[in-house]
Amino acid sequence: MKFNFGLSLILGSFILGIFSLQIVEPIEIPKAFIEASIYSFREGKIVTETIELAILMTLIFVLAKCMQETGAIKKLIDSLRTFFSRGGTLGAIPAVYGLMPVPGGALFSAPLIDEEGAKYNLDKNQKNFLNVWFRHIWFPIYPISSAMILICSESFANINIYNLIIANVPAFIASIVIGLILLKMFIKKVPKQQSKLAKDYNGLIYLLPPILPLLFYAVLQFFGVLQIRSFLIGILFSIFLVFLITSISRADYMQIIKKALTLKLALAIFGIMIFREMFLVSEANILIANIMNSFSFPALVMIILIPLIIGLLTGYNLGAVALSYPLVQPFFEFTGISLIGLTSIIFISSLAGYLISPIHLCNVLSSDYLKTDTTRMYKMYVPAALFLLLIQTTIIIFVFAK
Repeated sequence: MKFNFGLSLILGSFILGIFSLQIVEPIEIPKAFIEASIYSFREGKIVTETIELAILMTLIFVLAKCMQETGAIKKLIDSLRTFFSRGGTLGAIPAVYGLMPVPGGALFSAPLIDEEGAKYNLDKNQKNFLNVWFRHIWFPIYPISSAMILICSESFANINIYNLIIANVPAFIASIVIGLILLKMFIKKVPKQQSKLAKDYNGLIYLLPPILPLLFYAVLQFFGVLQIRSFLIGILFSIFLVFLITSISRADYMQIIKKALTLKLALAIFGIMIFREMFLVSEANILIANIMNSFSFPALVMIILIPLIIGLLTGYNLGAVALSYPLVQPFFEFTGISLIGLTSIIFISSLAGYLISPIHLCNVLSSDYLKTDTTRMYKMYVPAALFLLLIQTTIIIFVFAK
């Protein structure tokens, strides 16, 4: 049976509740499940945030599969090839595929990086690093990534997603600079082009589907539409837009959508929300915080280390954010840093751990395709990820101090 993150979290929530019966009443266990899913006993009303978030994650995956299966991504890559020279396509190809936030997405770009990297005599570990690194450069500022939507939601930091994006800009710039520096170090000799390719602007239209939800979000905020609903509307329009701009029949497109629909991401969201609620009800977060305090580490160090370690152990950015946030929340008041700054540190720390995790699906699949091992690129990968975290944390400390 394949590992299912959502079902594992739901089972883990139940086990956590059973082991917390000395603190909570038995009735609190099913109440926590309901509270996290559909009905708030505290407010006495139906709540739809978890359902909407689950639908949104599912539709993001559908959009990614539609762009892949219709050839939209390939056409976009072919167009971008005409705009880049001197190895620029080695960064551009995985970066474009990074606009599709699907697990293991680095596999899509691996064949192209393998072929392109051969022109510059790159070894397989260098190709592997560039493929995985540039795929993830958008993560600090990409508002339709599941981890960013989750950490900004009402159940977590409850902040405007664009405030987090602004805070994460240094990490975004740093990730590009780090990637370009290493790219230039890898390329010893640029092959001479036989002829200059004419710039192809036609394929750039396929940038619109991943960008459209951001525009919808910006506009709908003026009309008071909730954050998640704004993205939901935008993603639906993006899925329809892919159909309009690709030459595919309606029947074939509906078949792609049907195949792309999956319960896995929806279950993951329900599992995350239920586990978080049970975590709070059982007061496990307070217990762990007290244990951590006994080690006498500074609060900020704990806020950095816990998401980093969980990201490394889970190889799943969404899960790392979801599990680490309630763990480190008790330390917030001892840091002297604003909520937006702390949220940024948690997000980038979990991202750094996720990036270098040997069970990160992108690492596994890209390494498998390029016939190498994730650990063989660690000499460049680990320093790059930790340097990224160091830059972001340093800037946050100075800019977001209370």
